[in-house]
Amino acid sequence: MWLLHWLPLPVLAVFGRAFGRLLCVFGRQRRQVALTNLGLCFPALPEDQKSALARRHFAAFGRSFIERGLLWWASPARIRRLVKIEGLERLAALQDKPVILLVPHFVGLDMGWTRLALERDMVSIYANQKNLLFNAALYRGRLRFGGSELFSRQEGTRRAIKAMKAGRPFYYLPDMDYGERDTIFVPFFGVPAATITGLSRLARMTGAAVLPVVTRMTDQGYVVEIGAPWVDYPGASIETDTRRMNAFIEAEILKMPEQYFWLHKRFKTRPPGTNKVY
Repeated sequence: MWLLHWLPLPVLAVFGRAFGRLLCVFGRQRRQVALTNLGLCFPALPEDQKSALARRHFAAFGRSFIERGLLWWASPARIRRLVKIEGLERLAALQDKPVILLVPHFVGLDMGWTRLALERDMVSIYANQKNLLFNAALYRGRLRFGGSELFSRQEGTRRAIKAMKAGRPFYYLPDMDYGERDTIFVPFFGVPAATITGLSRLARMTGAAVLPVVTRMTDQGYVVEIGAPWVDYPGASIETDTRRMNAFIEAEILKMPEQYFWLHKRFKTRPPGTNKVY
């Protein structure tokens, strides 16, 4: 990855997509997870189109994995050239207020974190990887610039909340299946999905503004799109808020379905009395 990061992005992207295609061929278990997710979320999609979408996703994932070397070793100037930000003024306008950045799991989310870290110190929560060497590399790479902070899920959110109240935007990724704790079942593409209610609870607890952040992979690099602060959020109830979050993520996925992280077992936790899907 260190050697490859010296290559121009178009060439680096070729290596990344090829790596992703190899993962699709040889990663039978994850390929099946992706196909299961796509089948649940897009039941009307013909089998050949579903398989083609899965292959495009693996290619995008492979590219994002290889291009992570840019985040670890490229100069700040090169990262700024390759990763553009749209809507930074929306974040700047909330300089002295607590802010939650709602970040769905698209393949470019690490690019978004690093690019924003060049502008602002932030805070986030991460999940430990099984491979300790890769986990250490990720941790070191994500804290390469500025004075941002990362806390593991095992530590909970208390320290992250304290940092957010002190003025650091919370780069928050709440759209994975983390088990039954602090979750409710709300629809995700019409399928009951165990969804953590943290976005609503944190907004209620801190009075934080919620800004959606989506990082889009392009042929020229990446674009970090910072949306306008959500109006009337939090709303009438935690369930209503959580449904709104999932509906927003669904709408963003439909714009670029191959870039969402379909390799995760999003429907691993099932409602009582229902069968497992993986």
